[in-house]
Amino acid sequence: MDVQREPNRRLFRAILFVASAAAAALILRGTWAEPRIAAVILSAVLAVFFVRWVAQKRLKRALLSGDVNAVLRQWSKHIERAPHASTMAPLMTATAFAANGFLEHARTALAAAERGPAWEAALEHRLFLDTFLLTFEGDRDEAVRSADRLARLPVLTNSESLRARVVLLRSAVGAFARAFAHKAEQGDLDLLETAAQSSPLVHWAMRYAGAVVAIDRGDAAKAQQLILGAPNWPTESAFRSYHDEIALHVG
Repeated sequence: MDVQREPNRRLFRAILFVASAAAAALILRGTWAEPRIAAVILSAVLAVFFVRWVAQKRLKRALLSGDVNAVLRQWSKHIERAPHASTMAPLMTATAFAANGFLEHARTALAAAERGPAWEAALEHRLFLDTFLLTFEGDRDEAVRSADRLARLPVLTNSESLRARVVLLRSAVGAFARAFAHKAEQGDLDLLETAAQSSPLVHWAMRYAGAVVAIDRGDAAKAQQLILGAPNWPTESAFRSYHDEIALHVG
């Protein structure tokens, strides 16, 4: 999913770097010539960065809150302007629903996606969604196979940091599927916790999977820690039943 956005991100970072350098040079020159003008320019530059920082914080809060409508409101402008929106907008909407356990809404959104070249190109995104939905719907063995296919896809980026994030997410999706299939491997719990901290989008999915692993290992205290602070999920979310069942196991 992130791989396709890498060229745009590199271009944005380059533009931001040039703009920052130009602004710094202008401020430095203005400091000598006219301090008041320099102060105005500096305030404007800081305001831009502050607005971006606030937007990122707001999105993170929405993703961790379990409020899918808040997430979709945050994403709406980006979704509408996305290339191949008739395919990608439903895929992104389905992702928001699936990551919060809303299966029927996710399936409805997925069914609305236009099939075509963009659909075929979004294989990584679709395998991610398939793994989540199959897991929640109880087809655990097929979910594990879907996660294995995802892990075998090539990572099409030259950015080492992006490569690391992609590999982490793919590996965590595999651990997620294995957890609910009660086939967790050595290191899966640590992997799930790392992914939960790294990606607000899958934070609660990974923590619930980690709680299942902990219960399977007889560590009720760890399972309780992992679901601590979870949102009050509505009954439509699969996380509601997971939360209640895990809470019952840990007493």
